Amino acid sequence: MGLAVTDILTFEDFLRHWADERPERVALRQDDRSDNYAQLEDRTARIASMLLAAGLKKGDRIAWIGKNSDLYFSLFYGAARVGIVMVPIGWRLAPAEWVYMVKDAETRILFTGEGFDGAGDALVGEVERVIGEDEARALIDATARVEFAAAGPDDAVLQLYTSGTTGNPKGAVLSNRNLFALRKHAEGSDQAYTKWDDDEVVLVAMPCAHIGGTGLGIMAVAAGLPAFVLAEFTPDAVFDAIETGGVTRLFIVPAALHIMLQQPRCTQVDYSRLKYILYGAAPMPLELLRQCMTVFNAEFIQVYGMTETTGTITMLPPEDHDPNGNARMRSAGKPLPGVEIRIVDGAGEDLAPREVGEIWTRSSNNMVGYWNLPDATKGTVADGGWIRTGDAGFLDEDGYLFIHDRVKDMIISGGENVYPAEVESAIFGHPDVLEVAVIGIPDDKWGESVKAICVPRPGASIDSDSVIAWARDKIAAFKVPKSVDVIAALPRNATGKILRKDLRAPYWEGRERQVN
Repeated sequence: MGLAVTDILTFEDFLRHWADERPERVALRQDDRSDNYAQLEDRTARIASMLLAAGLKKGDRIAWIGKNSDLYFSLFYGAARVGIVMVPIGWRLAPAEWVYMVKDAETRILFTGEGFDGAGDALVGEVERVIGEDEARALIDATARVEFAAAGPDDAVLQLYTSGTTGNPKGAVLSNRNLFALRKHAEGSDQAYTKWDDDEVVLVAMPCAHIGGTGLGIMAVAAGLPAFVLAEFTPDAVFDAIETGGVTRLFIVPAALHIMLQQPRCTQVDYSRLKYILYGAAPMPLELLRQCMTVFNAEFIQVYGMTETTGTITMLPPEDHDPNGNARMRSAGKPLPGVEIRIVDGAGEDLAPREVGEIWTRSSNNMVGYWNLPDATKGTVADGGWIRTGDAGFLDEDGYLFIHDRVKDMIISGGENVYPAEVESAIFGHPDVLEVAVIGIPDDKWGESVKAICVPRPGASIDSDSVIAWARDKIAAFKVPKSVDVIAALPRNATGKILRKDLRAPYWEGRERQVN
């Protein structure tokens, strides 16, 4: 008798299991291409055989530079079957950043997606071999599968580089167990995030170089369901996938939802197949959430996590989303089964409910560590296996996690702590403001003062006094922006996170410290 699906902990066993259980079920789909689970099992076995024949072994690294692709996922799954680690690298990054990550990961073979031959040209001499998409597909088709030793649950299979909002990005190493073990704890849970109907289709629209992209492909394989892959997020591509691709579940960042709402087509789409919209990676202003709940015929699930925790560790379920608003809609929900959460002070001591401190977490999702960075790993992983998230928040009396902001983004003004996300939520909904980011700037009297940087709605102009008055009605006086700047667009990374360091830089130029 085979393993129960909740006991499976490796790509090897999942791919074999679903090839036996549902060989004709679509596994991967992109454009006019698709593989069922029998085909995917065979293709990934041939990929594993191809990599071994090229002289790679367990623990070696391959990298991908390109947009989302069914080829990327096939390469990832095939490499994972033998413990060769996939390193997806953001296609929007500069060539110098590609070089840094490829060299840092000690990459042996670089695969490039369609349209990214130039990436390979920039990395000639940095890797043993560069293989473009057409060549890769031909090589896979020409390779015969051979017997191989499968990777185990604790073998590394994925290396994701942190977004690098400060300093050089670090490679978070994730194992099979990190990717799959929490599913066992969810057995018997009625949480929507952990439950799958047999007719579901998962949309992969976020970049594969981030856990919000690759993670959705992993979820599909674990559930034995189709992953519908988009090369990149565009509103029309998402609308088409929902209307004609049968998509039932997707993960998306608030900035992308905001973009979708601005499209005239948005209210005309047939959302009858869509069941769940998972959102996270950046704060969702309540007004934006209300707008989304009105337009999309779906249940909303907020998820919170980070690269180092292999993605989601807490979930706010649909039943806690109320279009009229409620206190819990400001939270990130409760820990998933098998996840522990603590709130600690600067000395690492636990804080009482509703006291703000740093969020620490422990579960099987916690990364193996940072690649070749033992000191950085020790700085993030505390005694007892707790990951210091770097996020500030509190737990309420019912165990709901409320996130204020990144600890390092906190503004200290006159000795008071101000969290940008709280101020941004207070400003969001102003009739002239499309987007807003809040930062701290030097202030000779208060140390730091609060500045709002706003993007106007099309055709609108922003009056600073109006924005300040709008916020003053909703938050304490010391949190209200002292000044407002207007720019055309906010700088963001590929996951939609605002690059506050880029916004702060002009104001802190010439200062040795970024706090005052």
